[in-house]
Amino acid sequence: MSEVPHYVLYEHAVGYALMKVKEFEDAGLIIQEVDASIADVAKFCGIVKLAAFDPFKNTEAALENANAISEGFSLQFGSKPVMSEVPHYVLYEHAVGYALMKVKEFEDAGLIIQEVDASIADVAKFCGIVKLAAFDPFKNTEAALENANAISEGLAHTDLINFLESSLPQKKKKLLLGVNDSKLAGSLTEANLGIQLIFGGVVTEILRGVRVHFAHLAKDLPHHSLAKAQLSLGHSYSRGKVKFDVHRVDNMVIQSIALLDQLDKDINLFGMRIREWYSYHFPELFKLVPDQYKYARLAVAILDRNKISENENIHAEITEIVEDEDKATEILEAARTSMGMDISEMDLANIERFASRVASLTEYRQRLHEYIKDRMNSCAPSLSALIGEQVGARLISHAGSLTNLAKYPASTVQILGAEKALFRALKTRSATPKYGLLFHSSFIGRASTKNKGRISRFLANKCTIASRIDCFSEVPVPTFGEFLKGQVEERLKYFETGEIPQKNIDVMAKAQDEAKTVQEKVLKKRKKAAKKAKKIKEQAESGGTDGAEPVPETKPKKRAAEEAVEDAEAEEKTGKDSRLHGRDGPGLKIGNDKDIKKQYVRRLSYNEIPGSISLNGDEFPVEEHHHFTSNHA
Repeated sequence: MSEVPHYVLYEHAVGYALMKVKEFEDAGLIIQEVDASIADVAKFCGIVKLAAFDPFKNTEAALENANAISEGFSLQFGSKPVMSEVPHYVLYEHAVGYALMKVKEFEDAGLIIQEVDASIADVAKFCGIVKLAAFDPFKNTEAALENANAISEGLAHTDLINFLESSLPQKKKKLLLGVNDSKLAGSLTEANLGIQLIFGGVVTEILRGVRVHFAHLAKDLPHHSLAKAQLSLGHSYSRGKVKFDVHRVDNMVIQSIALLDQLDKDINLFGMRIREWYSYHFPELFKLVPDQYKYARLAVAILDRNKISENENIHAEITEIVEDEDKATEILEAARTSMGMDISEMDLANIERFASRVASLTEYRQRLHEYIKDRMNSCAPSLSALIGEQVGARLISHAGSLTNLAKYPASTVQILGAEKALFRALKTRSATPKYGLLFHSSFIGRASTKNKGRISRFLANKCTIASRIDCFSEVPVPTFGEFLKGQVEERLKYFETGEIPQKNIDVMAKAQDEAKTVQEKVLKKRKKAAKKAKKIKEQAESGGTDGAEPVPETKPKKRAAEEAVEDAEAEEKTGKDSRLHGRDGPGLKIGNDKDIKKQYVRRLSYNEIPGSISLNGDEFPVEEHHHFTSNHA
C-alpha cells in the first residue's frame, strides 16, 4: 500500500521545489483531504508547504535539466533515484523467445549512447558492444502467445523468471539488468531475483540497436523463421485482442439485407411485367394464380395454350407447381376456353426466357433469405431470437455495424429508421415518432394503439441489451434473446391483463445459467466436428499416396464436413488421438518425438492442414517455422 511521503519533489520550468507534506497515518486520508481541498487554497496550503526551492541559473540550465529528467534519469528499483547506469545485461523479448544480451562495460552512460548511435549502421561495431549471452526459445506458438500477453500487461511469466534465474550469474553482487518496460521491471522486482532493474535512457538505446541487428546477434537461428514467427505471433496476438471471428463478421449481413431489399423491388416489378406480357395470350391465368413465383413457372410450363393438349404430362406439371389438383384442372379448362390472342413463336420464346429468369430470381431470393438467417444466427443470435433475423439485420445495416448498434442507447434504437419523421416533428414541434424499424416487429402489431409506444420503448431496451451481449460475448448463443423475448411477451400480457411480470434480475440469472451450459455444448460440438472433419480430410488426401492401401471412394469433402458437423455430438471420445489435443481445442504435433518432446501448436482455427499452421487465412509450414526450436530445445 502506498505510504504517505514526508517530502515530494516538484519539477517546474523555473527550478526544483521540495514540498513538505503534513503527516498522516493512512494514505487514504490524505487522498481524501487533497481531493476536498483542490478548490480551497488555504486548506491545501495546510497540507502541503514549500520547504526549499532551487531556481535554474538560466534557460540553458533549465533545458539541460528537463532533458535529463525526460531521458537521463531512471528509477532503480529498491534504491533511491539515481542517474541511469550502464546495465551489465539487457533483456530482449522476441517472437521466438527471450534473449539475454551482455553489454560491454562503460564507465559513463553517455559514452555508450554515443557508441550505440554511431554503430546502428555498422553491424560489426555494434556486435563489439552487445553480444548474445543466453537464449530461451518458446516451446510452441501457444507459449509465445501467453508470454506476449503477459509482457504486454507488465507481468513476469514463469518462463521468463526461470530463464533469468538459470542464465544470470549468481556470484556478482551488484548486477544491473535493463528491461524495456517499467511495469515489467516492477514485476521482476517482486520476484526477488536478487538483481537491480533499470529501464529507459541507456537501456532504450541499447534495445533499439538489438532490435535492428538481432538477426546477426543470434546467428544460430534461421533468419527465415524469425520473420515467420513474428507474423504468426502478430496474427494470434491481434486476434486475441480484437476477438476476431470470421463467423461473426456483420459486413456480409449488411450487404445481404441490402441485396434482399433490392431483389424484392426487382421481383415485384418483373412479376408485374410478365403478367402484363403473358396476359395478352392467357388473361385468365392472372386471376387463378395471383402468386408471382407460381405464375412465372406456369407461364414457362404452359407457354402456348393452343398446344396444351399435345403435352401429356402438363396436368402433373401444373399440379406440382400450384400444389392443388383441382386448381390444376381449373387452369387447364381456362386455357382451352381462353379469350387471349394468338402470338408468334418468337414472342413466346422471349416470354419463356424472361419468365425463367423471374422464377430463378425468386428462388435465389429464397436462398438469400436462408443465408441471412444463418449469418444472423452466428453473428447476432440473441438479437435474432428477440425480433427476428430480418428486423435485426436491418437494425445492424442502419447502424453501420453490430458494434455501432451496441453503442446506441435504447432511445436511439427505438426511432432508428425514422430520422426524417423525427426531424420533421422537431421542426414543426409536433409529436415525435414512437418507432422506426421496430415497427416491423410482431410485438408492435400485437399491441393495442395506446400501448404501441410503451411496448416500442420496452422492446428497444431489450434490443440494446441483446446487441451488446452478441457484440461482446466470446461465444454468442441465442439463450439471452429467448429470455428477453419472453420478457416482452410478459409485458404485452401486463398491458392487456395487468398480470405482473417476473423481475429482470431473476430472468437474467436463469438466462446466464442456461447460457453457460449452451456455450459449453457449442464449444464441445465445434471441437468434435473439427476432429471428424480432419480425419475425413486426411483419409481423402491419403487415398493417392504411393505405398499406401487404397482408400474406398469417399464422399465430396463439403458433404463429408457437413455430415461430420451433424454427427459431432453423437461421436464418442477416443483415447488414441487424445495426444493431439490441447486445452484450447485440436492441435497439430510438430516434428518427431526424438527431436521435440511434447511440442504442440495451438490451432487458432478449426481448419487443420497437415504440415502447416493456418493463421487468419495464411498458411505457414510447421517444419520451417519451428526448425530453430528443435536445434535449441
